[in-house]
Amino acid sequence: MSIKQWPIQEQPRERLLNQGASSLSDAELLAIFLRTGTRGQSAVDLARNMIAKFGTLAAIINADLSQFCNIKGLGIAKYVQLHAVMEIASRCHYQNISEQQHLTSPQTTRDFLLNQLSFNDEEIFAVLYLNQRHTPIHFEELFRGTIDCATVYPRVVVKNALKYNAAAIIIAHNHPSGVAEPSMADERITLRLQKALQLVDIRLLDHFVVGQGELTSMAELGKL
Repeated sequence: MSIKQWPIQEQPRERLLNQGASSLSDAELLAIFLRTGTRGQSAVDLARNMIAKFGTLAAIINADLSQFCNIKGLGIAKYVQLHAVMEIASRCHYQNISEQQHLTSPQTTRDFLLNQLSFNDEEIFAVLYLNQRHTPIHFEELFRGTIDCATVYPRVVVKNALKYNAAAIIIAHNHPSGVAEPSMADERITLRLQKALQLVDIRLLDHFVVGQGELTSMAELGKL
């Protein structure tokens, strides 16, 4: 049955307008993005098939072009549109956080970092550079590693912090396992970076460990 034949109050688009996006399931949100299904299946059916194949929205986003297009009803255009939407969301998050005058609380950056780092199946080490007022100057993914670890070079972090004339930085990395619990190695690299940055009078405000839908502040744990 076509979605247009559903009772209007059950149609995903109408429910989003009346109840908000959070009221929709993953499949319904994905169906709105897809807009149309294929012969014999609605957009919601196609979205459910995608989730059944990949498991999660994160896995769909991380799928390469061949994996994505291997599902009947999908193609290069949808793949490009999906990644354009993700990049728009990412830039909006950064622009919103850039409008904050101060980042004295770890809470102010949580949503941004979750958006940037949660949907990755390899470990990424990122840096948020801040000026003297703790207003964001620049954000970048500095190192990528395997699914288990990323090699972090303090000299590169310091070099880039000086390049952007940062007065302070916030660092973050994800755990592809989904567990946002700092390891001993995380604590060691935090201390190494803190000491290296102190030599050039740059503050390390926090180190966030990002899991699936959650993150941990090492400053809040007293590790900084």
